[in-house]
Amino acid sequence: MTNKVIVALDNKNLTQIVSIVKKTKSEAYGFKIGKEFFYNYGIEGYKKIYKLSPNIFLDLKLHDIPNTVEKALKAIVKLKPLLSTIHISGGDEMQKVSAKLKKNKTKILGVTILTSLNSSQTKKYYNNQNVNQLVKKFAINAKKNNLDGIVCSPLEISTVRKEVGNKMLIVVPGIRLEKKQINKKDDQKRILTPKQAINLGADYLVIGRPIVESNNPLKILKEINKSIIEK
Repeated sequence: MTNKVIVALDNKNLTQIVSIVKKTKSEAYGFKIGKEFFYNYGIEGYKKIYKLSPNIFLDLKLHDIPNTVEKALKAIVKLKPLLSTIHISGGDEMQKVSAKLKKNKTKILGVTILTSLNSSQTKKYYNNQNVNQLVKKFAINAKKNNLDGIVCSPLEISTVRKEVGNKMLIVVPGIRLEKKQINKKDDQKRILTPKQAINLGADYLVIGRPIVESNNPLKILKEINKSIIEK
């Protein structure tokens, strides 16, 4: 079974990040580099991680006019990440230019609704408090516009999989190892455990804090991988 965990590296200490990558790369599918990392360490920091493990999810969540996003993605593709992201809410044309871009091995994922938003926030900003309904609509349009995959919370996996079929990737943040890790201060609102998310149809799980904040990240990652395949 292919490893399913993408380790999120958003951390301000590059030395620690490099150490974590070295320790966990044998058990990880890949590593997520997001805005916090990229804005601190840039392309040079990216290349340091790429040399250790080329399986990079460059998660910059582009959201702008189509021409700007297209040019930004052309620059991103040169870095050869496995995955990168745009916001589906950027509209049809933005998605279409992203999908048509000559990408080599880079797959473009569409972000649905951020996992930090709950129903009251989607009611306020999308005029719809039914998060599942919103994500479903976003996923349908991402498929129509030929994106390679979807980013959604664990709670919408089954809905998205039903709409997009088996060919599109589903990459899922908002993963916590146990329910006891979930607390009121957590900015991830719509969350599940790794096994629950995989059983619902996720292809890959993005997990950061439980691994990178651990004293033994490799041990935690091995435990996650084991939990996924256990019956």
